[in-house]
Amino acid sequence: MAEQRQLTGFRRPNGSVGIRNKVVIIPVDDLSNAVCEAVAKTIPEALALPHHFGRLQFGEDLDLTFRTLIGTGANPNVAAAVVVGIEPNWTGRVVDGIAATGKPVDGFWIEGHGDLRTHERAARRLAQFLRDASECQREPAEPGEIMVSIKCGESDTTSGLGSCPTTAEVVDRWVDAGGTVLFGETSELTGGEHLIAARCAGEETRKKFQGLYDDYLRRIEQEGADMLGSQPTQGNIAGGLSTIEEKAMGNIAKTGSRPVVDALRAAEVPVKRGLNFMDTSSAAAECITLMAAAGAAIHLFPTGQGNVIGHPIEPVVKLTANPATAQTMAEHIDLDCSGLLRREYTLAESGRRLLGIVERTINGRLTCAECLGHREFVITKLYPSA
Repeated sequence: MAEQRQLTGFRRPNGSVGIRNKVVIIPVDDLSNAVCEAVAKTIPEALALPHHFGRLQFGEDLDLTFRTLIGTGANPNVAAAVVVGIEPNWTGRVVDGIAATGKPVDGFWIEGHGDLRTHERAARRLAQFLRDASECQREPAEPGEIMVSIKCGESDTTSGLGSCPTTAEVVDRWVDAGGTVLFGETSELTGGEHLIAARCAGEETRKKFQGLYDDYLRRIEQEGADMLGSQPTQGNIAGGLSTIEEKAMGNIAKTGSRPVVDALRAAEVPVKRGLNFMDTSSAAAECITLMAAAGAAIHLFPTGQGNVIGHPIEPVVKLTANPATAQTMAEHIDLDCSGLLRREYTLAESGRRLLGIVERTINGRLTCAECLGHREFVITKLYPSA
């Protein structure tokens, strides 16, 4: 990281560092979406995060929803949050979880007040939070203070050959500089899971990882499902990846070469610096939402056939080594690294170019997805509702 430029970010009360300064309004449940979206229209600089769950969930499914909502408000890219729910108990649970970070947060509920009164109260508080957040200043930051997450999508043969190894260059450099990196996509490790297990730092981590992977495989076997068409997708197959094992090799290629220090549940905040595995879906919006809820501030997304994913809280940097994608979907691609496959520069140079984009994004440069308004926010649901 000797060539790294000075990084800057917004330092939050708990010491975490964000690269954006969002003020958000979070619905606890689907019934509260309308109020939150109306408030965001009243306060246009605020960001509403509507979703479709949060009623009659139970067990681990409910716990995951709370981890996701609390983690989203706690993400260092968020300066302040307003929470709106249908009733006070679950609203208070989300508010208390976010408040533990020390950042400004308040909650309102609709029962006993109605939409219009709740709208007014929430909008007034959100306006106050927004004014206060506007005075936050960027400060010098180090890589170890900024969490990175990675996921690939719409992969093809150029992914494993170009954009994923380019991502791996940055992953290794970030970890070596004391940073934390999250990777996941449990299903897309199939056929190569032993390679990740072999890189786990110690028997305890290996057992945790293997347990999470085996649980995923057990669910698939219990369903008796044929994953072809979902894994690999039709786009993957068209791009030359005919089996999940081929797809897994590209997924693993982007994780670099450093040890895996821990294995986490979905949306679980890492406690160890370095490369962390998180048990996630391979669906892009779900995966990034879970990683943002764990505290990731910037996401690296190698793609082959082309993907348009963004996120409301965590900026998504997309790169491709497919020259056709770089040309036809240029407005979505932050880095064209197809020159690597034409042997115009080395893998190390390709990694250096991506690192430059990462540093500029951390310091405030907007990603393509941010410019185009892509704000995909999708909660992972485990069970049917009660």
